[in-house]
Amino acid sequence: MATIIISGQAPGAKPTFVATSAPQPQLTYIDVIEDPRTQRGYNRWTNGHNAHSATVGFLLFTYGGMDMAQGLIWNLDTGISSTPEMNYCWFIGVIIGAFVAAFAVTHVPKKYFYLLGGVMMFIDAVIFVSAPYKYNPIRAARYVGGVGMGLITMAFIIHNSEVTLGNSRGKWCGLEQFGLSLGILIQVLMDSQWNFASSININTAHGIIGIIFTVLATGTVAMSVESPIFYLRSNNEDAARTCQTQLLGTNVPTEIYEAIFAEAKGYVMESNSRSFGEQFAASGMPFIKMLFSRCLVAFSFSYPLSAAMLNSTAVWKDTMYSWPLILWPILRFIGVLIAIGIVDKLGRKFISLVGLLCMAALMLALAGIFTHDPQMSNTYYMAEVSRVSLAFQIFAGIFVISTPSYLGEAFPMKVKPFLIGFVVCLEQVIHIIVIVTFGKTYNCYFQYFVGVGVILVVSLIIFAVLMPETRGMSLRQATDRFCRYFDVMSY
Repeated sequence: MATIIISGQAPGAKPTFVATSAPQPQLTYIDVIEDPRTQRGYNRWTNGHNAHSATVGFLLFTYGGMDMAQGLIWNLDTGISSTPEMNYCWFIGVIIGAFVAAFAVTHVPKKYFYLLGGVMMFIDAVIFVSAPYKYNPIRAARYVGGVGMGLITMAFIIHNSEVTLGNSRGKWCGLEQFGLSLGILIQVLMDSQWNFASSININTAHGIIGIIFTVLATGTVAMSVESPIFYLRSNNEDAARTCQTQLLGTNVPTEIYEAIFAEAKGYVMESNSRSFGEQFAASGMPFIKMLFSRCLVAFSFSYPLSAAMLNSTAVWKDTMYSWPLILWPILRFIGVLIAIGIVDKLGRKFISLVGLLCMAALMLALAGIFTHDPQMSNTYYMAEVSRVSLAFQIFAGIFVISTPSYLGEAFPMKVKPFLIGFVVCLEQVIHIIVIVTFGKTYNCYFQYFVGVGVILVVSLIIFAVLMPETRGMSLRQATDRFCRYFDVMSY
């Protein structure tokens, strides 16, 4: 810890005037500033003890990614009608789950959300196995699985933002998108390369994988440790210290233990000193920033992108059983792997800007190609669509990895669950609107890609000017940084 002695009046102190001609001595106060080397010492103890909740989330998000991909075209030849409701019902389920969690997550320990969400996704998987050809049961299963995903998303983002430190928060929170991308990879590969003459229906295989993941995840829930902040909010310091000990282990040096616990207490005390209304009013700017960050994730993997990749590959290669559809989800996963390895080194903002810049350029390139061939009939242009789509997924994977940590850092404590839930719901609403409206016009591909391209360009400018860099910051520092109007530093 570095101790700096500063002369002058302490912030917030009221001066005292004394009737004398003698000069008054200057006040001296001590400001304690955390040394980055101490922060790295904290991480040595915390990184190894956050793996339990991360494992639960990762496994459930992987199956959630498979369910999401099914609603974005990757439910080919399942023997069930691919209606708009079948495609968007999972996203409605996520909205319901996020809405419920927003009101309950501050009152119920997070492990119960993991457990309930895991059980609901297990039910989803069991229905897929037991009734793979029946429309109504599969539709109901997707609703149930979506609700479970909404519960888990809320609990995971809030939980990991509270139990991790600034030098590792990006990695641990980023496991949400890591798991979703792995699920997308599994579902797209399975769906596009499945041998439909096989005796096993693809929905049955989907459900079997889901059962394996959900059973492993729910079996790990018992080892998940609650955030100390959860108990500090209800003035239960003994329970908070017990959780802190479980997170850090018994061999942690006392000074590190006390410093981490003091930071958690400071975060809660500072939040409790302000009313709900004050925190809600202060959340306007962070909310705008998250609109141009998290909501863009819906454009990184969407129904039109899937349709363009599938159809262009079929025209270019005369079959969908070809390498472009194999490489497409793999490249997204590679982008996620690259980003999760550097997000806490280069910073969230820098890698997000790189990803968003390339996404905007490539989206507009797709729009330009579809001005020449709106009917997707020319082999040359469809080859270009496939190549651009492949490149797009790399940078989409790079961009999305920082959005969970940003979402967990953006809002003050009292309003955090409500605003996180609202942003998560908006992301799902974008998917639903696109699913319902896409394909209604002659040049729907051009309209979508040029519209989203413009949105990405505008978002890039806003992101560069407004979004803070929170690498290495405590949760309290990061939340304060989000309240700034402008923040152009990118590293």
